Amino acid sequence: MAAVADHDRGCVVTALVFLAALCAGAALWMLVARERGLRRGRLLFAGGPGEGWAPWGGSFRGRVRSRPGPEWLCLVVAGAVATAGGSVLPLLVGAAAVPLVRRRLRAAAAKRDRLARTDAVIALCGAVAAELRAGRQPGEALLAAGRGSGALGAAEAAVLAAARFGGDVPEALRYAAREPGAGGLGGVAACWRVSVDGGAGLAAGLEGLEGALRAERDQRAGLRAELAGARSTVLVLALLPAGGLLLGAALGADPLRTLLHTPAGLCCLLAGGVLESAGFFWAGRIVRAGEDV
Repeated sequence: MAAVADHDRGCVVTALVFLAALCAGAALWMLVARERGLRRGRLLFAGGPGEGWAPWGGSFRGRVRSRPGPEWLCLVVAGAVATAGGSVLPLLVGAAAVPLVRRRLRAAAAKRDRLARTDAVIALCGAVAAELRAGRQPGEALLAAGRGSGALGAAEAAVLAAARFGGDVPEALRYAAREPGAGGLGGVAACWRVSVDGGAGLAAGLEGLEGALRAERDQRAGLRAELAGARSTVLVLALLPAGGLLLGAALGADPLRTLLHTPAGLCCLLAGGVLESAGFFWAGRIVRAGEDV
C-alpha cells in the first residue's frame, strides 16, 4: 500500500509539473504572438502622425523583437530540472530568473554599443582630420566623414545640418556627446570652437584628440584583458553547484529529490542559493570595479 501511495503521489507531482510547464509554454507563445502583432501594427501604421503612434492610444516600444530572447532559456532549463526532480520549485525559480537575466543581457548589449560608439568617434576624428589635410573646408570634411559613421548617433541629422547650413556645429557636437560612449565628441566640439574663434589648426587638434582617445581605449582594453582570468574564475565558481549535482547523479545518488523533497534538503538549497548569489554578485562587483578604474 505504501508503494502504491508513493507511486500515486509521484504521478500527481509529475502531472502538476507538466501542467506548469505547459502553462509556461503557453504564456511564452502568447508573448511571441503579441510581439509579432505589435511589429505588424508598427509596419501598418508607420505613416501615422508621429513615430510610435497607435490608433488605440497605445505606444510601440523602440525595439520590438519578433522572437523571444535568450533569457527565456531559463524557463526551458528550469522545466527540465523540474521534470527530473518532480517539483515545481525549479520552474518558479526559472520564471523569477528571466527578468534578471534580461537585465544583464541588456546591460551587456548597452556596454557593447558604448564601446562601438567610442571606436566610431575615434575613427571620425581621424577621418575628419584626413579630409581637412586633403584641402576640404571643416563643414565639408564633417559632412563627408560623419554621414553613416555611427559616431553621431541620434544627433547625426542635427550635426550634419549645422555643418551644411552654417549652424552652431560645436553646440550640436556637445549635444551628441551626451550619448553613452560619445564623450569624445565634446573634445571635437572644443577643437572646432578653438579653430573657428582663434584660428588654430583643426586638423592638428583632431589628430591629437584621436591619439588621446585611442590611448585611453587601449588602456581600458588592456585592463579588461587582465581581468578576463578573474571573470572566468567567477563563472567557474558559479557553475560548481551544478557540477556537484551532476557528479552526485553520476554516482547513483538522487540529489534533486533530496534537495527538493526533504526539509533538510530545502534548507540546504535555500542557504546555498543565498550564499551562491551573494558570492557571485560580490565577485562580479569587484571585477566591474576593476574595469572602471
